[in-house]
Amino acid sequence: MSKRALQKYLSDLKKKELEEQFMDLYARFPVVKEYYDFVFNPKEDKLLQTAKLKISNEYFPVKRKRPKARRSVAQKYIKHFRKLGVDPFLIADVMLYNLEIAQSFSAEKNVPDAFYKSMLNSFTEAIQHIAVHALLPDFKDRILKIYTTTQEQKWLFSEGFSRALDTID
Repeated sequence: MSKRALQKYLSDLKKKELEEQFMDLYARFPVVKEYYDFVFNPKEDKLLQTAKLKISNEYFPVKRKRPKARRSVAQKYIKHFRKLGVDPFLIADVMLYNLEIAQSFSAEKNVPDAFYKSMLNSFTEAIQHIAVHALLPDFKDRILKIYTTTQEQKWLFSEGFSRALDTID
């Protein structure tokens, strides 16, 4: 159904029918419920803490022995936050937290080359997000610390990290 057709359909409905449709959507689809729960009661701090806990658990698990160290977990939260309309500042915080926890992990464990490539992608995305939303003054110190750590730990793709950092100057 096109947007135009939906608009016509909705305009033909009476207020009571429209309310019933929304209540049905709210009850039937968890994503609709989550969206409206967030819109009317945005507990961004709780969402942020949950995301950070899950990301941390990927690298330093509490219940299992071996870490999975998947970048996709953080990416899933970032994408979800964007869909909900979470404050860009908080999204940037999660992006940088993911990199910081990954650096702590790589300092202790031997990681494959794909890990570094994945973290380079995360670093680049974080810098782009921060630049687009004009958040550099808030996050410059953390970005520089992350970059310095990549150099100290002799991460692969160091030239990629340098190029990404050059885009903010």
